[in-house]
Amino acid sequence: MTPARHLFLGMALTGAAGFVDVIGFIELGGFFISFMSGNTTHGGAALIAGSWPVFGFTMSLIALFFVGSVLGTLLAHSNFRWGPAAVSGGVTLGVASTLALALAGIPPGQSMLVLAASAGAQNAILPMRGAVRLGATFVTGTLYVAGQDLAMAMKGKAPRWRWLQHLAVWFGLLLGAILGAWLYRLASIGALALPMTVYAAFTAGHLWAARLV
Repeated sequence: MTPARHLFLGMALTGAAGFVDVIGFIELGGFFISFMSGNTTHGGAALIAGSWPVFGFTMSLIALFFVGSVLGTLLAHSNFRWGPAAVSGGVTLGVASTLALALAGIPPGQSMLVLAASAGAQNAILPMRGAVRLGATFVTGTLYVAGQDLAMAMKGKAPRWRWLQHLAVWFGLLLGAILGAWLYRLASIGALALPMTVYAAFTAGHLWAARLV
């Protein structure tokens, strides 16, 4: 079982990802910032339909997410003490840059691209604790593992309630998406200030923890 403290932190990060993804989804009219399976399906359909701009845009989002994951992992493993702070700081900077570009009038098709790279990098902020993947920006695999753990628990081959921890991570994404959609109606793109604050708090926490190592 994953310790409650680590589970809560993971839910907070995944909630921030849901918040960011729903704002990107609204701004981009149906494209995803962190759900690359959806973008891949969208891109495949666009390719067959001959919608080359749509296909190119989905591939751009996927490529940037991939690059972000590479850079985030490199930062996380660059230094035992300061690596986690570097990743969360980079994600904070990415969200701040997106907000600044949007407020400067840069179209969503350009300003939102930075968020895709940030989403890829976010997955490297927290290591796995126990069997639960913490802070991920996607939950399809998490839902599968929840069902798998429940089945194994019914057979007495897994902790009885561990499947609920996986569902808690999914629920974090759902809550983040709901909150993001609601605040977007109130503050438009300015709503990104909230997840930016969450990432900044993780950066500060990692910096403090690094001082104690």
